[in-house]
Amino acid sequence: MTQEHDTNAHRPKSPQAADWALSHGQSSFTTAELASLLGTKPPQVAQRLASAVRRGEWVKPAKGLWIAVPPEYRTWGAPPAIEFVDAMMRFIGADYYIGWLSAAALHGSAHHAPQITQIATSRPVRDRVVGRNRLNFNTRSNIINLPTCEKTVRSGAVRISTPEVTAMDLCSDLVLGAGIDNVATVIEGLAAEGVLSVKNILSIAQFYSPAVLRRLGWILENFTNIPDIDLLAKAAASLSASPSVLDYLRKREGTIDSRWSLLVNAGVESEY
Repeated sequence: MTQEHDTNAHRPKSPQAADWALSHGQSSFTTAELASLLGTKPPQVAQRLASAVRRGEWVKPAKGLWIAVPPEYRTWGAPPAIEFVDAMMRFIGADYYIGWLSAAALHGSAHHAPQITQIATSRPVRDRVVGRNRLNFNTRSNIINLPTCEKTVRSGAVRISTPEVTAMDLCSDLVLGAGIDNVATVIEGLAAEGVLSVKNILSIAQFYSPAVLRRLGWILENFTNIPDIDLLAKAAASLSASPSVLDYLRKREGTIDSRWSLLVNAGVESEY
């Protein structure tokens, strides 16, 4: 038997390619890698796998990137986003982390399960729907300076914002947090999980506006029993003299909380 025939004998046929890949511990492929695996040319890969795609065995979250779908997710059209986000972001060449409400849920604070996977990116990336997954991308200028942690998933690992970055991001982007009430609820949940540290919050404060630190400090003081809150208040007091606003989505009217230099222009209710 020639070496070529031996190589062909070990190649999976197109209908079995997804199951073969998953059984060998690999779920993501570029078009060129799949062409090599199937013994064909890159322009022919889509045609070779057309039937398998219709059966839900493969999905393409980005042009040129193929993800093998485990059998239990084939009726969904794709595995959960957390299983392929890392491969997709590496493929398109952008730094990232899963953040905001999506990260909060992964850290154990999920009053309402997020319907969208929220992802911070180092450059603009188009929102997309992959199977049942809705992916929302938001550019972060300081993404390389913000700490992340890894969550192990079946396909490897995925980056998520630390609890402190998650809390700061939510206080920075109230719209992404579904409003000030929901942000307070989620932050209260993070504090209840015991995953928030004032020291860690202060270590990243320089990458956010004064309003973000003040907003988070006010929420933590009013809705949690987190230790060292006075350190946070002292840091907030050392920032710019002009008061910040609690809810920038509402009118600038209300009373000033001098401890946090914050215009409290909304009655906040946590549902935790």
